[in-house]
Amino acid sequence: MLKRDEFSKDSGAWCNLNKPELSEKEADVVVFGIPFDKGVSYRAGACGGPSVLRENTFASTPYTEQFESFERLNVYDAGDFKEDNRDELFAEVSSYVCDLVKNNVFFTAVGGDHSVTIPIAAGIDRALDEPFGIIHIDAHFDMCDTLNGDPLSHGSVERRALDLKNIQGPDNFYFVGIRSIEPDEFAFKKKNPLNVHNAFNCHKLGMEHVAEDVVTKMSQFRKVYITLDIDCLDPAFAAGTGTPQFGGLYSRQVLDLLEILFSKLPIIAFDVVEVAPELDPSLTSMFAARRIITECWGHRAKIIGKLDK
Repeated sequence: MLKRDEFSKDSGAWCNLNKPELSEKEADVVVFGIPFDKGVSYRAGACGGPSVLRENTFASTPYTEQFESFERLNVYDAGDFKEDNRDELFAEVSSYVCDLVKNNVFFTAVGGDHSVTIPIAAGIDRALDEPFGIIHIDAHFDMCDTLNGDPLSHGSVERRALDLKNIQGPDNFYFVGIRSIEPDEFAFKKKNPLNVHNAFNCHKLGMEHVAEDVVTKMSQFRKVYITLDIDCLDPAFAAGTGTPQFGGLYSRQVLDLLEILFSKLPIIAFDVVEVAPELDPSLTSMFAARRIITECWGHRAKIIGKLDK
C-alpha cells in the first residue's frame, strides 16, 4: 500500500512542484518510491534512496541545465510502497503501474534495488495489448535466470521481463553502459544476440552515435520504458550504490543520452534505482539521481508544452 510521509505531502517537495491535492490523472508526472532492497546480491542500502532523494528536492529548482523552466509541470508524489512481503509488494506495484499506464499517466519510480523494476514492467505489460521497448541503462545486463538462487533478484530484471506477453524476445531491449557479465548471462548472450552498447563503445564511439543506434532500434515501438541503474555511472560520479563497476559512463554522457531518447522516442515512464545513500556520506549518487530526474522532467515538460525559456 502506498504511504505518504510528511515530505511527500509537502508542496515544497520536488522543486516546489508537488501538488498533494491532485489525483494521479490530473498530474503531468506521478512520482513514487519503492524502498525495497532485499533483492540485492551484494551490498544493501538502496532502501534509503526514495526518502533521502525526496527530502533533498526541497533544495532543488525547476530549471534545466539549459536554463529552461518546467515550473508549470504538475507533479503528484504518491508516496512509497512499503510492504515487507515481496510478493504482496510486487503485486501492489504492478497493479498501480497498470492503472497509470492505462490512463496514459507519465510516471517516475525511485528505487530501491533494481528488482523493483520487475513489477513495474509487469504492470506496463498488463496495461498494454502491444509490444513495448525497454531501454536498460546500467553497468549490468540483469539477465540472470536466478542470482544466488533468487529468480526475482536485482540481477534478473530483464530475464523476468522476457516472461511478459508483450516482450517478444531480446529484441525488445536495448542495453547501454554495460561493463559486467555473469556466467549465466554470458551463456545466454552467446545463444541470443542482444542490442547493446557497452561502456567501452560509449566512450570510443561517442554517446550521440550510441543514442542514435538506440533510437533506430527502439523506434519500432509505440511505447518505450527507460530503467536507469545509477551504477551506469562510473563510481567517480556515483559512489553510493550497491555494486559499482569501474570504467563507467560520465555524467555528461548520461544526460546527453537521455536528451536524445526523450526527443526522439515515445517514452511513457522511467525509473532510477540502486541509489544507496548510506554507502556514500557525500550523497553523490543521490545528487546524480536528482539531476537525472529533473532533466527528464524538463524533457517531458517540453513534449507536453510546459517548458518555458
